[in-house]
Amino acid sequence: MSRPLEILRTVFGFDRFRGAQAEIVDHLISGGDALVLMPTGGGKSLCYQLPALCRPGVGVVISPLIALMQDQVSALRQLGIKAAALNSSLSYGEQVDIERQMRGGEIDIIYVAPERLMTEAFLTQLERCQLSLFAIDEAHCVSQWGHDFRPEYLQLATLHQRFPEVPRVALTATADGPTRREIVEKLHLGNGRQFVASFDRPNIRYRVAAKGSSSRNQLLHFIKAEHADDAGIIYRLSRAKVDETAQWLKEQGFDALPYHAGLDKTVRAANQDRFLKEEGVIMVATIAFGMGIDKPNVRFVAHLDLPKSLEAYYQETGRAGRDGLPADAWMVYGMQDVARLRQMVEGSDAPDAQKRLEHRKLDALLGYCETTRCRREVLLAYFGDQCTPCGNCDTCLEPVESFDGSVVAQKALSCVYRTGQRFGAGHLIDVLMGAETERIRALGHDKLSTFGIGRDFGKEEWRSIFRQLVAGGLLRVDVAGHGGLALTEACRAVLRGETTISFRRDAVTKKAAARSRRGTQRLAATADEALFQALRALRLELARGQGVPPYVIFHDTTLLDMARDRPGSLEELSQFSGVGQAKLDKYGEAFLEVISLFEG
Repeated sequence: MSRPLEILRTVFGFDRFRGAQAEIVDHLISGGDALVLMPTGGGKSLCYQLPALCRPGVGVVISPLIALMQDQVSALRQLGIKAAALNSSLSYGEQVDIERQMRGGEIDIIYVAPERLMTEAFLTQLERCQLSLFAIDEAHCVSQWGHDFRPEYLQLATLHQRFPEVPRVALTATADGPTRREIVEKLHLGNGRQFVASFDRPNIRYRVAAKGSSSRNQLLHFIKAEHADDAGIIYRLSRAKVDETAQWLKEQGFDALPYHAGLDKTVRAANQDRFLKEEGVIMVATIAFGMGIDKPNVRFVAHLDLPKSLEAYYQETGRAGRDGLPADAWMVYGMQDVARLRQMVEGSDAPDAQKRLEHRKLDALLGYCETTRCRREVLLAYFGDQCTPCGNCDTCLEPVESFDGSVVAQKALSCVYRTGQRFGAGHLIDVLMGAETERIRALGHDKLSTFGIGRDFGKEEWRSIFRQLVAGGLLRVDVAGHGGLALTEACRAVLRGETTISFRRDAVTKKAAARSRRGTQRLAATADEALFQALRALRLELARGQGVPPYVIFHDTTLLDMARDRPGSLEELSQFSGVGQAKLDKYGEAFLEVISLFEG
């Protein structure tokens, strides 16, 4: 491992490998195939980039998005690595030149989309090159029942037959047990080794809350209190909601941009470019945005609508805090979100077996939302991983009480039944609490046996109970029927008293745990804040001069180390994590000059 360690230090600027990286690198250098599951920010890219540099020939990285390719290439070139990408953004002449360089051994790593890779013309080009390895990034895209399925990924299995001597590594941050098996089967990796790192992202704080009267105001309070100057991503389910939310945030004084497939291609690309290259930009997006985004200092990911599954949630929230510094995953949801997702499943053209799977995935997501346990425990358990209570999620910081809700569930379900299974939660709560409204009297609901039997709970408590009954599959929301609640087959056992049910007691008046931390200010708590900001300003200036994202020069973590330890020479600076020889030569003097201004 002497050569890999030397390259790790001199090129990448790291003193040691993390986790299973050393074992993976050694396995690939030796020519073995592998499946690598590693959380976002865990160092997956290094697992194939370093072997590609150690083995003779060009490393071919299959990547699904142009933006991801460009991001990775920019970062590698900053390290002095000869990297390039082949995609539709290049002219014909540029493409021909890159292919010539590949044949001539002038490129270390080439990024290419699966559609281009699998053309006969490009495969023929590869046969004329010396190849070090194939790296299949975002390998979960091969899963036909996954949340990011790409049909072209299925064709990648032929690489095994066409280039049997070239090692292949499939990498992903998001795959439960069935998806892992599907990746191995579809990509013919049965003889390869599997490296599965922990799915835990300890720097991310997970929080889920019920939607109040205004989810936008909940979001505004969260951003203003904790991330006023930070980069973040806000996910919405529809394009219209994306546009509306981005515009509203702009009116509140935030630098917010929309991103969805309905935008003009040029506008979409420009918005993504600004998000990557500027500081403090908030991207409001559908799930069309984000896969493979390498921006390390996204300080929060917020969901104003439920994602489709825990896999999608894990991947989307994983875009926060890739640099390992504190970040937030914040989400609010309500009954209408559940109804909308269930309706999307039922209204799809998918086979019944896939619909059943998607319903189970949605049930798992709702269980996560309503849990009284440590959220991290529930999330990791879904992926076959485990942890002790984390102390860094809302249920750990503000423990949630639970209570036997069997009788109260019977009251709620009976009220739904006796009112005809066509009314929403608001009217049902009025009936249960014995409200003397004109509508209740007109409908004769004040004469029902369930009228007034729920006065021992307040309105907000009843809202929580109904939400949990929907999440638990005992009630369904009839979207076509204007949001009326109806019974499901699953509620029979509860109504008959054959099974018990527990509810989380949402403490409506409980104050949130003290959160005085704010954006990068809390990141720099142990460093010199003024120096840290000066170093960030220099980084931004250098990045703009080259047209690259600031983080490909240095991550925030490296700048924080500089601000705290204040190196006084190139030799001292070379010892910092993330400072390889190429970056030291290119930027060392400029950063030392800024640091010297703060001495004495």
